[in-house]
Amino acid sequence: MSRAVVTPLRRPERSTSARQPARPRKTVALGNAAAPDSLAARLFLLAYDPERGRLTARSKLGKLLRAAILVDLQLSGHLDDDNGRARLTTRASAPVDPVVGGVLAELRAVGPRRWRRWIDRRGGVTVRQVRDELARAHLIRVEPYRVLGLFPSARITLRHPLVRRHILQSARDTLRPSRLVSRVDLRDAAIVVLASTADLRTVVTKDQRTRHKDRLAQLAVRVGPVVPALKKSLQQAQASAGG
Repeated sequence: MSRAVVTPLRRPERSTSARQPARPRKTVALGNAAAPDSLAARLFLLAYDPERGRLTARSKLGKLLRAAILVDLQLSGHLDDDNGRARLTTRASAPVDPVVGGVLAELRAVGPRRWRRWIDRRGGVTVRQVRDELARAHLIRVEPYRVLGLFPSARITLRHPLVRRHILQSARDTLRPSRLVSRVDLRDAAIVVLASTADLRTVVTKDQRTRHKDRLAQLAVRVGPVVPALKKSLQQAQASAGG
């Protein structure tokens, strides 16, 4: 006796005109992982070289991340430029990112100072804080180990390489001549300009810096006073190391 084949019933399709609450779309291309909102966190991911499996530009990374946080605070309306100094606004809302919020608390405790003053402060601490936040967000894996069995260090690997690729592509798209400088997203512009200033070649190669020199200068004007402050800070650090 043959068995009856039971065909499962299909649920009726919902009408597209039905009033249903909109659901947030999942970013499938990023492996269901969201890119971090903080510019410093994004630049940390971009400083990671997937081919070498390690962070690059370590000596400059602290200053670069501090500069990124200052740009973040300026773009969010927490800071204004006051004749070359970072001045707090009356905006009351606290930043969502705890590292950005910590830098804002530093500024509140001290008061207006030149932008470079804040770039030069606590670079190593900031790098570790940004790294730890990325680890908590499961975007990187941090594995402690000892160099030569003696010196403590940490091995970093990407959990979601597509997130980094997406951030990199958005930043590099700002260099396309077909896009008006005035219409480029300022956060993407900040990433590519800060990376270029710090010679972060995992973002902007030497050849790209040469070919897009004028456009990078135009984007830097839009990003604001943090860019020249970062440049001076890096130049001074290089001169001190050379001397």
